[in-house]
Amino acid sequence: MQGFQRPITVMSALRSIRDRSYLLPAIQRRFVWSSDKIEALFDSLMRGYPISSFMFWKITDPTVKKTVRFYDFLQHFRQYFKEQNAEFSTQGHADFFAVIDGQQRLTALYLGIFGSYAYKMPRVWLKDTEENLPTRHLYLNLSARRPEDDELGMTFDFRFLTKGEVATKNVDGSWFKVGDIVDFDTAEKLDEHIDEHGPQDKEARKTLRRLREVVHQAETINFYVEPVQDIDRVLDIFIRTNSGGVPLGYSDLLMSYTTAQWKDRDARAEFDKLVDRVFKVGMPGFIISKDFILKTCLTLFAGDVRFKLANLNSAVIDALEHNWDRAAKAILTAFEFLADLGFNELNLRAKVPVIPIVQYVYLRAAEANFNKPQMYVAEKAAIRTWLCVSVLKGVFRNQTDHLLNQLRRHVEQGAKAPTPHFPLAEIRGAFEGHPSRSLAFDDAFVGEMLGKAIDDAEAFPLLTLLYSHLDYSRQRIDIDHLHPAAEIDRISKLPEDKRPADWAFIVDPANWNTIANLQPLNDSLNRSKQDQSLIDWVAEKKIDRASYLPAAGRGRPRYRLLQAVHRGSSGAPREAAPRRCGWRSALSSPSPLGMKATA
Repeated sequence: MQGFQRPITVMSALRSIRDRSYLLPAIQRRFVWSSDKIEALFDSLMRGYPISSFMFWKITDPTVKKTVRFYDFLQHFRQYFKEQNAEFSTQGHADFFAVIDGQQRLTALYLGIFGSYAYKMPRVWLKDTEENLPTRHLYLNLSARRPEDDELGMTFDFRFLTKGEVATKNVDGSWFKVGDIVDFDTAEKLDEHIDEHGPQDKEARKTLRRLREVVHQAETINFYVEPVQDIDRVLDIFIRTNSGGVPLGYSDLLMSYTTAQWKDRDARAEFDKLVDRVFKVGMPGFIISKDFILKTCLTLFAGDVRFKLANLNSAVIDALEHNWDRAAKAILTAFEFLADLGFNELNLRAKVPVIPIVQYVYLRAAEANFNKPQMYVAEKAAIRTWLCVSVLKGVFRNQTDHLLNQLRRHVEQGAKAPTPHFPLAEIRGAFEGHPSRSLAFDDAFVGEMLGKAIDDAEAFPLLTLLYSHLDYSRQRIDIDHLHPAAEIDRISKLPEDKRPADWAFIVDPANWNTIANLQPLNDSLNRSKQDQSLIDWVAEKKIDRASYLPAAGRGRPRYRLLQAVHRGSSGAPREAAPRRCGWRSALSSPSPLGMKATA
């Protein structure tokens, strides 16, 4: 049995999935299709479009069944929380087919007919609840087609709907649950159902009959069978078949290759476990990808971080498996450290800057005690400064592999120096004068940073650098206005004859909605303030000003705003003019953890 076989129906393929005649080899990556793409696949079937061919590996050798890991198809997808396929032991299992090419399409068909698909509702956190991730089943609108200008190019109206959406949309019975077509394997059974339950509309009946035809009758699954029991040959076929695929990238293939080569551990399960552990760090938790883990492992164990098969030779893969516990712990420790600095998934979306931190923790063998308050104080201060400054300067915007290769050499030298240290000075010196990687700040850049608004991505790293003496650990931190927006709005609406002299300065968003009027505060403290004026809140709560001022001292923009708002509120200034401060020095030099605010 080799080569292309006679095509089979969708239902025949799905039944083979249910009885585990079709399984997934460990070299396959996760299911990655969106609900829109699944709907479009069903639309293609209904319109008679080809859905490309499939490739199956016929497994007959007991040794392969014993030594290669295989997985069930995913039946109930829940974004982030249930994306992993369950392992299935094939030792003693009857001969079966492993899917080499076509996993995404078969899984999409299986989810649409036998399963469910849950994705996050807009403007909510990623939490494993029905409110945030409602379970959805695939439905087909029998009574109406998609509009001609449908942005997905679909004709038939397939949609994944929640129970609530079905209750709202299906009052006239026009929406048919696609999974129910399983019961109508013959045209006679479907006709009996239509005669008894409808639909009555001619076009709707035609659509329903077409659905039965494409699932039970049309032989649309074309497949090729490879019977050779040589895993290396199959891996080569897999890479050649998939390397041009979308969205499958070369990193996915390398991940599959690594998974297949581990001897004593299940790499897929270990990577998934680490992703879940990191997600529990931070508020909200950090989301990392397998790409990030693989890139980090290349940094730790290979001479080159680029995603190339040559960089993942057997020695590197063996080193990764042998040292996996420490590597995973170093990754987790790095994110725990970032959480202690107040970072989370919302204010640190790009994860590449974390890789050198992981490398330093690993090389110093510091996984167990790096985050103890009195340990590695100077190194943590330098790391915090480097992270914030590199994010603010955008040094990872392009050519990240070349940059990581440079950084890994500096980090290794610093970690292994007679006096170990994080090489902030060396990195700064190496990139001095580089147009896109220099860590130096000039006046123009400082001015640009001071103009960052509350919603800008750079707001948090800039503020955490300025307020380095604050304790960000074990509490939720808000970034909010000191002089509340409501107070600014009130002043902006004053009639012209009652406006203070600094009215234009006060109401300019470049002053009140930017760094000069922003501060990191404990979320409970921030909520207690609400729209209360700054001067009244400070007096009422007995706020220790020295504990909240930037580490560099008083900033002219903030104190001018303070004066102006107070004039606008009471007509008289309440604060002496500030002296000039060292914004530039604060932003361009490391601020040790625990630094006391200057007067």
